[in-house]
Amino acid sequence: MAITYKDAGVDVERGYEAVKRIKEHAKKTFNPHVLTGLGSFGAMYEMGDTVLVSGTDGVGTKLKAAFALDKHDTVGIDCVAMCVNDVLCHGAAPMFFLDYIATGALKPAVVEQIVSGVAEGCSQSACALIGGETAEMPGFYPTGEYDLAGFCVGQVKKDKIINGSTIQAGDALIGLGSTGVHSNGFSLVRRLFPMTGEALMKTVYGLDETLGEALLKPTRIYVKPVLKLIDNLEVHGIAHITGGGFIENIPRMLPEECNANIKLGSWEMPQIFDIILHESGLNDAQAYNTFNMGIGMVISVAGEDADAAISLLKDAGERAYLIGEVKPGERGVTLCR
Repeated sequence: MAITYKDAGVDVERGYEAVKRIKEHAKKTFNPHVLTGLGSFGAMYEMGDTVLVSGTDGVGTKLKAAFALDKHDTVGIDCVAMCVNDVLCHGAAPMFFLDYIATGALKPAVVEQIVSGVAEGCSQSACALIGGETAEMPGFYPTGEYDLAGFCVGQVKKDKIINGSTIQAGDALIGLGSTGVHSNGFSLVRRLFPMTGEALMKTVYGLDETLGEALLKPTRIYVKPVLKLIDNLEVHGIAHITGGGFIENIPRMLPEECNANIKLGSWEMPQIFDIILHESGLNDAQAYNTFNMGIGMVISVAGEDADAAISLLKDAGERAYLIGEVKPGERGVTLCR
């Protein structure tokens, strides 16, 4: 029997209910400058002919691997990536970033490692780290542990916003390779593998690196290559593949009556996912509703632009693949073999 995300303690249905409950409260605060509500990749606020696009996120329980290995210089990249990649989905260039670190007992050397990663992520996305908050909360966090979150603001001209409205049947779907698990699905990963230094320093199932090295690889930041693509070709939609995998994130960019047909096996999948699937027993639907499965971002362009887009992205250093196409049908994702 498969070990699912719900078995690991994450119930997506509770998440849906929470969003439903808070939506109306948030909506009461909106003013005429607000262009989107909850549920999009980034929140939009109009300022004349410019739109500010913001996003906030954390690293999640991936931090447990950092604690176990006493390695804190990469999780800051994850924190930045989770925010700037969301903002990027609307064609916005990140401008500035703020971080939040909370811990029971402040360790300056550890904080320095964390923020060095945040700064590296900001450099990768041409985003300024302009401030943040470090909170010392004795008795609240276990010894040696902390939480890390961030907030990013980007900008895009109003007439250049990417929101998926121009996606149509026949569009090509281009996938950008992930570095691994990124920063989602770790509650299930922790159910499968002990988050101890001893376990994470082992090489398992023929991995060419330790399990900890594979799991702590920072989330890929796609900002610079994708902004270059946007400058050169018409991009119809972008989806950041985070929590909920393909199944929940790709539909967020699709118009009604458009279905994303994904050709499984059309990209190179990092070895860590073979191990996760072996240990968990997840079927395709479960796996692609939990993990990124080797694709961190999906971009929709006109079918005739697919080759040019892939070439441009590869020239910019990305692993880009033609992974499917948009077809008429119910909004959602169809996995094809």
